[in-house]
Amino acid sequence: MTATSQNGPALAGMRVLDMTQYEAGPSCTQLLAWLGADVGKVERPGTGEPGRMLLGATGAAAYFLYWNTNKRSVAINLEKPEGRALLLRILPHYDVFIENYGPGVVEKLGLDYETVRALHPKLIYARIKGFGSDGPYADYKCFDMVAQAMAGAFSVTGAKDGPPMCPGPTMGDSGTGTQAALAIVAAYVQRLRTGEGQLVELSMQEAMTYYMRTRLANGSEFGKAVVPRGGNGEGPMLNLYPCAPGGPNDYVYLVIATPRMWEQLCNAMGRPELAGDARYAGWIVRHENGAACYEEIARWTRERSKHDVVRLLAGAGVPCGAVLDSRDLFADPHLVARGFVSQLEHEELGAVPHLGNPLRLSKSQVPMRAAPVLGKHTAQVLREDLGLAEDELRALVDSGVIAPAEG
Repeated sequence: MTATSQNGPALAGMRVLDMTQYEAGPSCTQLLAWLGADVGKVERPGTGEPGRMLLGATGAAAYFLYWNTNKRSVAINLEKPEGRALLLRILPHYDVFIENYGPGVVEKLGLDYETVRALHPKLIYARIKGFGSDGPYADYKCFDMVAQAMAGAFSVTGAKDGPPMCPGPTMGDSGTGTQAALAIVAAYVQRLRTGEGQLVELSMQEAMTYYMRTRLANGSEFGKAVVPRGGNGEGPMLNLYPCAPGGPNDYVYLVIATPRMWEQLCNAMGRPELAGDARYAGWIVRHENGAACYEEIARWTRERSKHDVVRLLAGAGVPCGAVLDSRDLFADPHLVARGFVSQLEHEELGAVPHLGNPLRLSKSQVPMRAAPVLGKHTAQVLREDLGLAEDELRALVDSGVIAPAEG
Protein backbone atom coordinates (compact mmCIF):
# COMPACT_ATOMS: atom_id res chain seq x y z
CA MET A 1 0.00 0.00 0.00
CA THR A 2 1.40 3.40 -0.95
CA ALA A 3 1.69 6.36 1.41
CA THR A 4 -0.91 8.16 -0.68
CA SER A 5 -3.50 5.41 -0.24
CA GLN A 6 -2.73 5.15 3.47
CA ASN A 7 -3.51 8.83 3.92
CA GLY A 8 -6.55 8.92 1.66
CA PRO A 9 -10.14 9.56 2.77
CA ALA A 10 -11.13 7.53 5.82
CA LEU A 11 -14.04 5.77 4.11
CA ALA A 12 -12.44 5.42 0.67
CA GLY A 13 -13.78 2.22 -0.85
CA MET A 14 -17.14 2.32 0.92
CA ARG A 15 -20.00 2.63 -1.57
CA VAL A 16 -23.43 3.82 -0.45
CA LEU A 17 -26.69 3.56 -2.37
CA ASP A 18 -28.72 6.42 -0.96
CA MET A 19 -32.51 6.26 -1.22
CA THR A 20 -33.20 8.97 1.33
CA GLN A 21 -35.16 12.21 1.32
CA TYR A 22 -35.56 15.45 3.24
CA GLU A 23 -32.98 15.54 6.06
CA ALA A 24 -32.72 12.56 8.42
CA GLY A 25 -31.36 10.28 5.70
CA PRO A 26 -29.48 12.86 3.61
CA SER A 27 -27.65 14.18 6.70
CA CYS A 28 -26.43 10.63 7.33
CA THR A 29 -25.20 10.02 3.81
CA GLN A 30 -23.62 13.47 3.62
CA LEU A 31 -21.49 12.67 6.64
CA LEU A 32 -20.42 9.41 5.02
CA ALA A 33 -19.59 11.29 1.80
CA TRP A 34 -17.60 13.88 3.76
CA LEU A 35 -15.54 11.01 5.16
CA GLY A 36 -14.81 9.73 1.68
CA ALA A 37 -17.57 7.24 0.87
CA ASP A 38 -18.88 7.13 -2.69
CA VAL A 39 -22.56 8.03 -2.27
CA GLY A 40 -24.96 7.50 -5.15
CA LYS A 41 -28.23 9.30 -4.46
CA VAL A 42 -31.18 7.59 -6.17
CA GLU A 43 -33.83 10.12 -7.17
CA ARG A 44 -37.08 10.24 -9.10
CA PRO A 45 -36.64 11.54 -12.66
CA GLY A 46 -38.27 14.90 -13.28
CA THR A 47 -38.65 16.11 -9.71
CA GLY A 48 -35.88 14.45 -7.75
CA GLU A 49 -36.24 13.92 -4.03
CA PRO A 50 -38.76 16.23 -2.29
CA GLY A 51 -36.02 18.31 -0.65
CA ARG A 52 -35.15 19.84 -4.01
CA MET A 53 -38.44 21.73 -4.04
CA LEU A 54 -39.09 22.22 -0.34
CA LEU A 55 -40.97 25.41 0.60
CA GLY A 56 -41.99 26.00 -3.01
CA ALA A 57 -38.48 26.35 -4.40
CA THR A 58 -37.75 25.00 -7.85
CA GLY A 59 -34.57 23.34 -8.97
CA ALA A 60 -31.78 23.83 -6.45
CA ALA A 61 -33.41 24.64 -3.12
CA ALA A 62 -30.97 25.78 -0.43
CA TYR A 63 -32.35 23.01 1.78
CA PHE A 64 -31.25 20.39 -0.74
CA LEU A 65 -27.87 22.04 -1.32
CA TYR A 66 -27.01 22.06 2.37
CA TRP A 67 -27.70 18.34 2.92
CA ASN A 68 -26.44 16.78 -0.31
CA THR A 69 -22.90 17.93 -0.97
CA ASN A 70 -20.33 15.38 -2.17
CA LYS A 71 -22.95 12.99 -3.60
CA ARG A 72 -23.71 11.69 -7.09
CA SER A 73 -27.28 11.94 -8.40
CA VAL A 74 -28.72 8.88 -10.14
CA ALA A 75 -32.22 9.37 -11.57
CA ILE A 76 -34.08 6.04 -11.88
CA ASN A 77 -37.84 5.62 -12.14
CA LEU A 78 -38.56 2.91 -9.54
CA GLU A 79 -42.25 2.90 -10.39
CA LYS A 80 -41.38 1.15 -13.63
CA PRO A 81 -40.50 -2.56 -13.32
CA GLU A 82 -37.47 -1.90 -15.51
CA GLY A 83 -36.31 0.80 -13.08
CA ARG A 84 -36.60 -1.46 -10.07
CA ALA A 85 -34.77 -4.21 -11.97
CA LEU A 86 -32.01 -1.74 -12.84
CA LEU A 87 -31.61 -0.73 -9.20
CA LEU A 88 -31.37 -4.38 -8.14
CA ARG A 89 -28.70 -4.95 -10.78
CA ILE A 90 -26.45 -2.19 -9.41
CA LEU A 91 -27.14 -3.02 -5.76
CA PRO A 92 -24.45 -5.75 -5.44
CA HIS A 93 -21.83 -3.12 -6.29
CA TYR A 94 -22.56 -1.26 -3.03
CA ASP A 95 -21.70 -1.86 0.61
CA VAL A 96 -24.56 0.12 2.12
CA PHE A 97 -28.19 0.70 1.20
CA ILE A 98 -30.09 3.32 3.19
CA GLU A 99 -33.68 4.59 3.06
CA ASN A 100 -35.89 6.79 5.23
CA TYR A 101 -39.22 6.62 3.42
CA GLY A 102 -42.51 6.54 5.27
CA PRO A 103 -43.98 3.29 6.63
CA GLY A 104 -44.57 0.68 3.93
CA VAL A 105 -43.06 2.56 0.96
CA VAL A 106 -39.96 0.42 0.30
CA GLU A 107 -42.06 -2.69 0.89
CA LYS A 108 -44.39 -1.64 -1.93
CA LEU A 109 -41.35 -1.12 -4.15
CA GLY A 110 -40.11 -4.61 -3.33
CA LEU A 111 -36.94 -3.22 -1.77
CA ASP A 112 -37.48 -4.44 1.78
CA TYR A 113 -34.63 -5.90 3.82
CA GLU A 114 -35.44 -9.57 3.26
CA THR A 115 -35.71 -9.15 -0.51
CA VAL A 116 -32.52 -7.15 -0.81
CA ARG A 117 -30.55 -9.36 1.58
CA ALA A 118 -31.36 -12.40 -0.57
CA LEU A 119 -29.63 -10.68 -3.49
CA HIS A 120 -26.70 -9.27 -1.52
CA PRO A 121 -26.09 -11.04 1.84
CA LYS A 122 -23.08 -8.86 2.69
CA LEU A 123 -25.06 -5.63 2.33
CA ILE A 124 -25.46 -3.24 5.25
CA TYR A 125 -29.13 -2.26 4.99
CA ALA A 126 -29.92 0.89 6.99
CA ARG A 127 -33.33 2.39 7.60
CA ILE A 128 -34.44 5.48 9.50
CA LYS A 129 -38.05 5.52 10.67
CA GLY A 130 -39.98 7.90 12.84
CA PHE A 131 -40.75 5.28 15.46
CA GLY A 132 -39.01 2.14 14.27
CA SER A 133 -40.45 -0.88 12.48
CA ASP A 134 -42.42 -2.32 15.39
CA GLY A 135 -44.38 -1.12 18.41
CA PRO A 136 -47.69 0.80 18.63
CA TYR A 137 -46.37 3.82 16.70
CA ALA A 138 -44.67 1.92 13.87
CA ASP A 139 -47.18 3.03 11.22
CA TYR A 140 -47.14 6.72 12.23
CA LYS A 141 -45.53 9.22 9.87
CA CYS A 142 -42.89 11.46 11.37
CA PHE A 143 -40.98 14.67 10.74
CA ASP A 144 -38.31 16.41 12.80
CA MET A 145 -40.67 18.37 15.04
CA VAL A 146 -42.87 15.32 15.67
CA ALA A 147 -39.85 13.32 16.81
CA GLN A 148 -38.69 16.15 19.08
CA ALA A 149 -42.13 16.47 20.64
CA MET A 150 -42.36 12.72 21.20
CA ALA A 151 -38.89 12.62 22.75
CA GLY A 152 -39.61 15.34 25.33
CA ALA A 153 -37.61 18.18 23.77
CA PHE A 154 -40.61 20.53 23.53
CA SER A 155 -41.46 19.99 27.19
CA VAL A 156 -38.14 21.38 28.45
CA THR A 157 -37.89 24.25 25.93
CA GLY A 158 -39.38 27.71 26.45
CA ALA A 159 -40.04 30.14 29.29
CA LYS A 160 -40.77 28.59 32.66
CA ASP A 161 -44.29 30.00 32.77
CA GLY A 162 -44.96 29.66 29.04
CA PRO A 163 -46.15 26.86 26.75
CA PRO A 164 -43.91 24.12 25.34
CA MET A 165 -41.78 25.42 22.48
CA CYS A 166 -40.31 23.92 19.33
CA PRO A 167 -36.48 23.91 19.51
CA GLY A 168 -34.91 25.76 16.59
CA PRO A 169 -32.26 23.29 15.35
CA THR A 170 -33.54 20.25 13.46
CA MET A 171 -31.94 17.70 15.76
CA GLY A 172 -34.77 15.23 15.25
CA ASP A 173 -33.63 14.83 11.65
CA SER A 174 -29.91 15.57 11.50
CA GLY A 175 -29.31 14.25 15.02
CA THR A 176 -30.79 10.94 13.96
CA GLY A 177 -28.80 11.04 10.73
CA THR A 178 -25.57 11.52 12.67
CA GLN A 179 -26.31 8.49 14.83
CA ALA A 180 -27.21 6.49 11.72
CA ALA A 181 -23.85 7.35 10.15
CA LEU A 182 -22.06 6.11 13.27
CA ALA A 183 -24.08 2.89 13.25
CA ILE A 184 -23.32 2.30 9.56
CA VAL A 185 -19.60 2.82 10.07
CA ALA A 186 -19.70 0.41 13.03
CA ALA A 187 -21.52 -2.20 10.90
CA TYR A 188 -18.99 -1.66 8.13
CA VAL A 189 -16.06 -2.22 10.50
CA GLN A 190 -17.77 -5.35 11.80
CA ARG A 191 -18.24 -6.59 8.24
CA LEU A 192 -14.52 -6.16 7.62
CA ARG A 193 -13.98 -8.64 10.47
CA THR A 194 -16.80 -11.10 9.79
CA GLY A 195 -17.68 -10.69 6.12
CA GLU A 196 -21.35 -10.43 7.09
CA GLY A 197 -23.87 -7.69 6.42
CA GLN A 198 -26.66 -6.69 8.78
CA LEU A 199 -29.74 -4.54 9.31
CA VAL A 200 -29.28 -1.10 10.90
CA GLU A 201 -32.40 0.68 12.17
CA LEU A 202 -32.88 4.00 13.87
CA SER A 203 -36.05 5.42 15.36
CA MET A 204 -36.12 9.21 15.31
CA GLN A 205 -38.00 9.25 18.61
CA GLU A 206 -35.39 7.06 20.26
CA ALA A 207 -32.48 8.95 18.70
CA MET A 208 -33.81 12.25 20.06
CA THR A 209 -33.89 10.92 23.62
CA TYR A 210 -30.10 10.74 23.43
CA TYR A 211 -30.03 14.55 23.56
CA MET A 212 -32.43 14.64 26.52
CA ARG A 213 -30.29 12.81 29.04
CA THR A 214 -28.78 15.81 30.81
CA ARG A 215 -32.17 17.46 31.21
CA LEU A 216 -33.67 14.19 32.46
CA ALA A 217 -30.86 13.86 34.99
CA ASN A 218 -31.72 17.30 36.38
CA GLY A 219 -35.02 16.72 38.16
CA SER A 220 -36.81 13.76 36.59
CA GLU A 221 -36.00 11.44 39.50
CA PHE A 222 -35.54 8.59 37.01
CA GLY A 223 -38.86 9.27 35.33
CA LYS A 224 -40.94 9.91 38.46
CA ALA A 225 -41.18 13.69 38.06
CA VAL A 226 -41.67 16.24 35.27
CA VAL A 227 -38.63 18.34 34.42
CA PRO A 228 -39.73 21.99 34.10
CA ARG A 229 -38.90 24.26 31.22
CA GLY A 230 -35.61 26.01 31.80
CA GLY A 231 -36.04 29.30 29.97
CA ASN A 232 -32.71 30.95 29.23
CA GLY A 233 -30.96 29.92 32.40
CA GLU A 234 -30.83 30.01 36.15
CA GLY A 235 -30.35 33.43 37.73
CA PRO A 236 -27.65 35.95 36.80
CA MET A 237 -24.81 33.44 36.49
CA LEU A 238 -26.34 31.45 33.63
CA ASN A 239 -28.34 33.78 31.43
CA LEU A 240 -28.77 35.96 28.38
CA TYR A 241 -27.72 39.60 28.55
CA PRO A 242 -28.84 42.38 26.17
CA CYS A 243 -26.30 44.27 24.08
CA ALA A 244 -26.20 47.35 21.85
CA PRO A 245 -27.87 48.37 19.60
CA GLY A 246 -30.78 46.39 20.98
CA GLY A 247 -31.72 44.26 17.96
CA PRO A 248 -33.60 40.94 18.24
CA ASN A 249 -30.35 38.94 18.39
CA ASP A 250 -28.15 41.45 20.18
CA TYR A 251 -27.49 39.27 23.21
CA VAL A 252 -24.69 37.30 24.80
CA TYR A 253 -24.93 34.24 27.00
CA LEU A 254 -22.78 34.15 30.13
CA VAL A 255 -21.77 31.12 32.20
CA ILE A 256 -20.18 32.11 35.52
CA ALA A 257 -19.44 28.68 36.98
CA THR A 258 -16.67 29.39 39.53
CA PRO A 259 -15.61 32.12 41.98
CA ARG A 260 -12.63 32.81 39.74
CA MET A 261 -14.91 33.46 36.76
CA TRP A 262 -16.95 35.90 38.85
CA GLU A 263 -13.76 37.84 39.68
CA GLN A 264 -12.70 37.79 36.03
CA LEU A 265 -16.10 39.15 34.98
CA CYS A 266 -15.99 41.98 37.51
CA ASN A 267 -12.45 42.92 36.49
CA ALA A 268 -13.28 42.82 32.77
CA MET A 269 -16.26 45.13 33.35
CA GLY A 270 -14.01 47.56 35.20
CA ARG A 271 -15.94 46.88 38.42
CA PRO A 272 -13.47 44.91 40.61
CA GLU A 273 -15.29 46.12 43.72
CA LEU A 274 -18.31 43.94 42.85
CA ALA A 275 -16.26 40.81 43.51
CA GLY A 276 -16.07 41.76 47.18
CA ASP A 277 -19.59 43.15 47.49
CA ALA A 278 -21.41 41.26 50.27
CA ARG A 279 -24.57 41.08 48.13
CA TYR A 280 -22.72 39.01 45.55
CA ALA A 281 -20.20 37.07 47.66
CA GLY A 282 -20.90 33.53 46.55
CA TRP A 283 -23.18 31.72 44.10
CA ILE A 284 -26.09 31.34 46.53
CA VAL A 285 -26.04 35.01 47.56
CA ARG A 286 -25.81 36.14 43.94
CA HIS A 287 -28.79 33.95 43.16
CA GLU A 288 -30.76 35.36 46.11
CA ASN A 289 -29.99 38.87 44.88
CA GLY A 290 -30.47 37.81 41.26
CA ALA A 291 -32.36 40.83 39.95
CA ALA A 292 -29.83 43.33 41.28
CA CYS A 293 -26.87 41.22 40.18
CA TYR A 294 -28.33 40.76 36.71
CA GLU A 295 -28.84 44.52 36.33
CA GLU A 296 -25.24 45.25 37.35
CA ILE A 297 -24.04 43.11 34.48
CA ALA A 298 -26.76 44.11 32.00
CA ARG A 299 -26.01 47.81 32.52
CA TRP A 300 -22.51 47.13 31.22
CA THR A 301 -23.48 44.81 28.33
CA ARG A 302 -26.16 47.19 27.03
CA GLU A 303 -23.47 49.75 26.27
CA ARG A 304 -21.49 47.40 23.99
CA SER A 305 -22.10 45.24 20.96
CA LYS A 306 -22.34 41.51 21.46
CA HIS A 307 -19.05 41.05 19.61
CA ASP A 308 -17.26 43.56 21.85
CA VAL A 309 -18.67 41.86 24.94
CA VAL A 310 -17.37 38.50 23.79
CA ARG A 311 -13.98 39.94 22.93
CA LEU A 312 -13.62 41.58 26.34
CA LEU A 313 -15.06 38.82 28.49
CA ALA A 314 -13.87 35.71 26.67
CA GLY A 315 -10.47 37.31 26.40
CA ALA A 316 -10.47 37.66 30.19
CA GLY A 317 -11.38 34.00 30.73
CA VAL A 318 -15.15 34.36 31.13
CA PRO A 319 -17.17 31.75 29.18
CA CYS A 320 -19.61 33.64 26.98
CA GLY A 321 -21.07 33.50 23.52
CA ALA A 322 -22.72 36.00 21.22
CA VAL A 323 -26.14 35.05 19.86
CA LEU A 324 -25.13 34.70 16.22
CA ASP A 325 -27.96 34.89 13.72
CA SER A 326 -28.06 33.25 10.29
CA ARG A 327 -26.24 36.17 8.66
CA ASP A 328 -23.60 36.26 11.39
CA LEU A 329 -22.73 32.59 10.90
CA PHE A 330 -21.60 33.00 7.30
CA ALA A 331 -19.47 36.02 8.21
CA ASP A 332 -18.12 34.87 11.58
CA PRO A 333 -14.38 35.64 11.53
CA HIS A 334 -13.49 32.51 13.47
CA LEU A 335 -15.43 30.15 11.16
CA VAL A 336 -14.03 31.96 8.12
CA ALA A 337 -10.45 31.78 9.45
CA ARG A 338 -10.77 28.02 10.00
CA GLY A 339 -12.05 27.51 6.47
CA PHE A 340 -15.42 26.31 7.74
CA VAL A 341 -17.23 28.80 5.51
CA SER A 342 -16.55 28.26 1.84
CA GLN A 343 -17.92 29.09 -1.59
CA LEU A 344 -18.98 26.09 -3.67
CA GLU A 345 -19.62 26.44 -7.38
CA HIS A 346 -23.07 25.10 -8.24
CA GLU A 347 -24.09 24.43 -11.85
CA GLU A 348 -27.39 26.31 -11.55
CA LEU A 349 -26.65 29.00 -8.97
CA GLY A 350 -22.97 29.78 -9.36
CA ALA A 351 -20.93 30.41 -6.20
CA VAL A 352 -22.96 29.57 -3.10
CA PRO A 353 -21.67 29.94 0.50
CA HIS A 354 -21.72 26.74 2.54
CA LEU A 355 -20.94 25.79 6.10
CA GLY A 356 -18.36 23.02 6.17
CA ASN A 357 -17.66 19.60 7.57
CA PRO A 358 -17.28 19.61 11.37
CA LEU A 359 -15.42 16.27 11.31
CA ARG A 360 -11.72 17.07 11.06
CA LEU A 361 -9.37 14.13 10.56
CA SER A 362 -5.68 14.92 10.12
CA LYS A 363 -5.13 12.08 7.63
CA SER A 364 -8.47 12.21 5.81
CA GLN A 365 -9.06 15.32 3.75
CA VAL A 366 -12.12 15.28 1.47
CA PRO A 367 -12.79 18.49 -0.48
CA MET A 368 -16.40 19.62 -0.44
CA ARG A 369 -18.33 19.49 -3.70
CA ALA A 370 -21.63 21.19 -4.40
CA ALA A 371 -24.81 19.12 -4.40
CA PRO A 372 -25.46 17.64 -7.84
CA VAL A 373 -28.11 18.66 -10.31
CA LEU A 374 -30.75 16.00 -10.80
CA GLY A 375 -29.53 12.94 -12.68
CA LYS A 376 -26.07 14.34 -13.33
CA HIS A 377 -24.31 11.03 -12.66
CA THR A 378 -26.90 8.51 -13.89
CA ALA A 379 -25.05 7.49 -17.03
CA GLN A 380 -21.69 7.59 -15.27
CA VAL A 381 -22.82 5.22 -12.51
CA LEU A 382 -24.50 2.80 -14.93
CA ARG A 383 -21.37 2.70 -17.09
CA GLU A 384 -19.16 2.06 -14.09
CA ASP A 385 -21.36 -0.49 -12.32
CA LEU A 386 -22.95 -2.33 -15.23
CA GLY A 387 -20.78 -1.44 -18.19
CA LEU A 388 -23.76 -0.19 -20.20
CA ALA A 389 -23.05 1.10 -23.69
CA GLU A 390 -24.31 4.40 -25.06
CA ASP A 391 -27.11 2.81 -27.07
CA GLU A 392 -28.34 0.97 -23.96
CA LEU A 393 -28.34 4.21 -21.98
CA ARG A 394 -30.26 6.01 -24.73
CA ALA A 395 -32.85 3.23 -24.76
CA LEU A 396 -33.34 3.58 -20.99
CA VAL A 397 -33.78 7.35 -21.37
CA ASP A 398 -36.25 6.93 -24.24
CA SER A 399 -38.36 4.46 -22.21
CA GLY A 400 -38.46 6.77 -19.19
CA VAL A 401 -36.54 4.40 -16.92
CA ILE A 402 -33.72 6.89 -16.33
CA ALA A 403 -33.36 10.61 -16.96
CA PRO A 404 -30.44 12.41 -18.53
CA ALA A 405 -28.57 14.95 -16.45
CA GLU A 406 -30.20 18.37 -16.24
CA GLY A 407 -26.94 20.22 -15.94
